Amino acid sequence: MAAICPVCGLPEELCMCEEIAREQQTVRITTDSRRYGKMVTVIDGIDENDIDINDLAKKLKGRCAAGGTAKDGRIELQGDHKKKVKAVLEELGFNTEVR
Repeated sequence: MAAICPVCGLPEELCMCEEIAREQQTVRITTDSRRYGKMVTVIDGIDENDIDINDLAKKLKGRCAAGGTAKDGRIELQGDHKKKVKAVLEELGFNTEVR
């Protein structure tokens, strides 16, 4: 017997909750300069209740070939990866805004 999604009531394999949440959120992509002139790409605006932020961070780190972390509801990647991150997030179904 398949598990039932507590949000929409559909079986887990038919659940669309995460995809709908992706379409409704606007994710902001910015860069920040840290100590010693190091650049950091910051992805902000992701609702942690609807999206698994740690899994998303792992995908982004792998696709950008960079280190990073997920903390306080945002993802930080080492280096300037705005173009790659925008492409990956749009491929996953997010609405993005680059600043």
